[in-house]
Amino acid sequence: MNKFSTFYKNRIDQLESVEEMLVSRLPILLWLQMVYIATMILQNVKELLFLPSVFFTIIYLLHILIHWNSYRLTRARSWLYFLIQGLLILTCALLLPEGSPAVLIGLLPILIGQSLGLYYQKTKIMLVFLYCVFMFSYAQIYLGKMPDLLLLIPLFILMLIVVIAYALLFFQQVHARLRTQAFLKDLEDAHRKVEELTLANERQRIARDLHDTLAQGVAGFIMQLEAADEFISQGNIQRSQEIIQQSMSQARRTLSEARRAIDNLRSKSASDVDFFESLTDEIQRFFLATGINVYPTIQMSSRLSRMLMEHTLQIVSECLTNVAKHAKADKVWITVTEQNGRVRIEIKDNGIGFDTALIGTKTGHYGILGIYERARLIGGQVQIFSLSNGTRITLEAPIDEGDKL
Repeated sequence: MNKFSTFYKNRIDQLESVEEMLVSRLPILLWLQMVYIATMILQNVKELLFLPSVFFTIIYLLHILIHWNSYRLTRARSWLYFLIQGLLILTCALLLPEGSPAVLIGLLPILIGQSLGLYYQKTKIMLVFLYCVFMFSYAQIYLGKMPDLLLLIPLFILMLIVVIAYALLFFQQVHARLRTQAFLKDLEDAHRKVEELTLANERQRIARDLHDTLAQGVAGFIMQLEAADEFISQGNIQRSQEIIQQSMSQARRTLSEARRAIDNLRSKSASDVDFFESLTDEIQRFFLATGINVYPTIQMSSRLSRMLMEHTLQIVSECLTNVAKHAKADKVWITVTEQNGRVRIEIKDNGIGFDTALIGTKTGHYGILGIYERARLIGGQVQIFSLSNGTRITLEAPIDEGDKL
């Protein structure tokens, strides 16, 4: 354990000790009242001392006041608290000699018991014990009651045993309660952080779903309309009508995907769509929308999980969208293979390439960032290589063992 950890633990123990002193005020206060009554009875039965009784009451009230604020006084110089309380107890015993046994036997063990809750070092507890024993012995010697020691010492020891047993049990319960409260607070903090992280992850997922459905769908729709407009300007009405019909189908698919994304936000129902068919449909839509030739190679022997299939299809869709929008390519190669329990997807084009150092630096361009996020969610890795003669994006991700055919 390093110095910081040791300091932190000692600081926590000190704070808990102060809390224990605060909680223990009421039980000890009730005991102090009983000791006061017993002292006054023992003294006044044999000899009524009016003025010493008044001073005794004042000093006793001061003792109670200091005890009531013990949780404050023990924060800085705890030894001063025990020194002052011991002197006040000694003074009270000397003021009323006949009631001194009740004072000494009733209050000094309580002072020792308080040291158990405040200190965790045996040395300090032993010093408080010796200090109280000294006060007890000095009071008996000063008052000339040496013959009574044979009777008072066993009573003092018995009272000390009772107080120590009660103090240990009481402070253990208080300590356990404080620890439980601290654990509950830590649990609440952790729960709040989990909620914040869950909310942040859900916001990211919604952003990805919106980008991969509405944004990509509308982008493809716009490209088809631009192509139709170009054919209309060339007088090729038949081809423009075909593209418009494809655009209508694309718009319906986009609407369907948007609704499916909304359904996914409401529920996590699994889909039985085949990966091969879904990828083939995606390639077909891309070719019909852009006219760019795609050469797929798919070699799979496993059924992908819903989560893995969803993210890989969206990654492929995003890559194809980027090819159509930015690459100025006329050929795309898509290779899907499986090896050693991992799926590997490679999308390669013969376009103009781009500067990979600019990824994530332009506002409004979040497609590639979405690719990295999806790869992270399925435990995969993405590599992007781009030169002037084309771009190659590679995704590798683990396949769950339960998905093997």
